[in-house]
Amino acid sequence: MTDCMEQLNFNADGLIPAIAQQWDSGEVLMMAWMSKETLLKSLEQKRAIYYSRSRQSEWRKGDSSGHIQKLKEIRADCDTDCILLLVDQVGAACHENTRSCFTKQISKTAITPNAETGYPALFSKSNK
Repeated sequence: MTDCMEQLNFNADGLIPAIAQQWDSGEVLMMAWMSKETLLKSLEQKRAIYYSRSRQSEWRKGDSSGHIQKLKEIRADCDTDCILLLVDQVGAACHENTRSCFTKQISKTAITPNAETGYPALFSKSNK
C-alpha cells in the first residue's frame, strides 16, 4: 500500500489537497488536506480522515459533529497532485453546518452568500 503513496505528489509540507464529492449525486462537498498517514488510515477505515493544518494534527471528519464521510472510492488527478474522495456524506460537510462548503458566489465586484445548492445560479442565463 505504501508503494502507491510514493506515486502521489505531496507538497513540501507532506500534504495533498483532497476534494470530497458525494458519490451518487456528484455534489462537491468540501476541500481539505491529507497526509500520507491520514490517507492510509482513510483507506483502512473506509472513512475520510484529514490533516488539520491549523491544529497540526489528524482530523477525523465527524468525530465531534457526527457528520462523517463514509469512503466509497479515492481517485487521483492526472498529475497525481490532488485527490478526489467519493464519499457518502452523513449530515453537513461544512463547519458552518451547510451540506457543501461551496455556498458563496464570486462576481467581479463581490463575494456573496448564495443558496446552499447554488449551482443553478452559477449557470443561469444572466451569468453567461
